[in-house]
Amino acid sequence: MEYVRLGTSGLEVSRVCLGCMSFGDPQRGHHAWTLDDAASRSFLRKALDLGITFWDTANVYSDGSSEEIVGGWLKQFARREDVVLATKVHGRMRSGPNGAGLSRKAILAEIHASLTRLGTDYVDLYQIHRWDPGVPIEETLEALHDVVKAGKARYLGASSMAAWQFAQALYLADLHGWTRFVSMQNHYNLLYREEEREMIPLCRDQGLGVIPWSPLARGRLTRDWDERSNRSEGDAFARDLYSEGDREVVNRVAEIAQERGVHRAQVAMAWVASRPGVTAPIVGATKPEHLDDAVDALELVLSEDEVRRLEEPYLPHRVAGF
Repeated sequence: MEYVRLGTSGLEVSRVCLGCMSFGDPQRGHHAWTLDDAASRSFLRKALDLGITFWDTANVYSDGSSEEIVGGWLKQFARREDVVLATKVHGRMRSGPNGAGLSRKAILAEIHASLTRLGTDYVDLYQIHRWDPGVPIEETLEALHDVVKAGKARYLGASSMAAWQFAQALYLADLHGWTRFVSMQNHYNLLYREEEREMIPLCRDQGLGVIPWSPLARGRLTRDWDERSNRSEGDAFARDLYSEGDREVVNRVAEIAQERGVHRAQVAMAWVASRPGVTAPIVGATKPEHLDDAVDALELVLSEDEVRRLEEPYLPHRVAGF
């Protein structure tokens, strides 16, 4: 496993990030396809054996049970200082006022709740899961700064927003001397490349790490276009992300994988991992081979012609994912 800096920060992370939305109590939240505690634990063992020490979860995943499982893993299988632990805040965790969003009240309540579920005193990367238009960004930034100064988070990150919003947040943090974001977790893969227009150039200019979610397009890049999985059948969010116009890209991935004698996931992952500005794609795993493919992809070097063939059929998309 290769380890790199997250942007220009001092934080070192593995070149593959373990996405933990796949792990959680299937009876909690809206993801019936998640793996429960017993089924999830082997994935942590395997991730650590492969050198994947960067783990990403969120308070909202399976109503907090993803954090609970990850926290249990951490105590049993790893030393806290050897893992870069990331979580997120924004989604609704309880009904009524202040049960969601990025107000000062919500952030300070949710960092405490996340740390309790994770069984740790701090997270390495605390990320805002979405932009909150109902709260002044200055309020959010100052609250996040206070979380860092209290020792409850080491670094700050953001996820899924417009580039102008992220630029505004970076400017205001610098203006007020608040802790700056060091990373962007965004929607980026061979089927959705709109982030190449503004967000990724912004991150490269500002020295921010890019850790894309759904690098395999919710599995669409790993199977024939008309093939379905348990997750795709129950993942309502993903239904609006991709369209029939993406079919040819999926076909090109299959062609190159066959020519190379590798799995399709390795081709799709090799492409996104090699894109300028990308630090560590976030891989959700529900089968052991998913982790093997992600790590093996780091060794797969695509030729210029293969990259051209993969990118050629791309069609512009409407903004999706936030």
